[in-house]
Amino acid sequence: MRASHLGLAAVVAACGLALSAPAGAETTVVLSNEQTVTQWAHPASRALVRVAPSLSSRSIVRLHPRTEDGFPEVYEALRQQTGASGALWIQIRVPMRPNGRTGWVPAPALGKLHTVHTELVVQRGRLRATLYRSGRAVFRARVGVGMRGLSTPAGHFYVRERLRIPGGGGAYGPLAFGTSAYSPTLTDWPGGGVVGIHGTNEPMLVPGRVSHGCVRLRNRDILRLGRLMPVGTPVRIL
Repeated sequence: MRASHLGLAAVVAACGLALSAPAGAETTVVLSNEQTVTQWAHPASRALVRVAPSLSSRSIVRLHPRTEDGFPEVYEALRQQTGASGALWIQIRVPMRPNGRTGWVPAPALGKLHTVHTELVVQRGRLRATLYRSGRAVFRARVGVGMRGLSTPAGHFYVRERLRIPGGGGAYGPLAFGTSAYSPTLTDWPGGGVVGIHGTNEPMLVPGRVSHGCVRLRNRDILRLGRLMPVGTPVRIL
């Protein structure tokens, strides 16, 4: 796979890594620091996701082409490894239970890598969300998070889809983002309990611990966030 296809030059410059290595040696390149540079791709096949960069390692799931809502699936690319044999593998974040799973796929199993420079940080204790672009805060808003017993899960996630909601008067407001996080308790919800970031028809409850695990924003805030946060943005929930 060509370096131009992966967009490695920008990442190598940002992360301070070199691509050169002795012939036949294994090399690893960071593709995403999940703060100022993050790369993501749609799947190009239904390849097996493995626990290590080897065809002999155990598989955990297959890549799938669509999200639960029918949008093209997104996989965040963390690292690239070239083995001594020359085989190229990419480590990805995998949207599945339990939260936080990562795995490896052959590089041809992913399509073109796209780059974003944003990061959303959700602070559950402060009921606040902050969007950073290239390390600089460009958006802040108060939020609602999961209530007791239905907490918003903590961890490293990313935005998989963006849903415009006609009318915007329902429980999710005018706009919703689907993430790679899943509710640890609501497995029977539509979509299997995907944690969303969305508007609300009850703005008086924001900020607060009021949701079933999703992150709620007032509608004016979710629309503003929608203009700033692209698909593929990493989401860090503290």
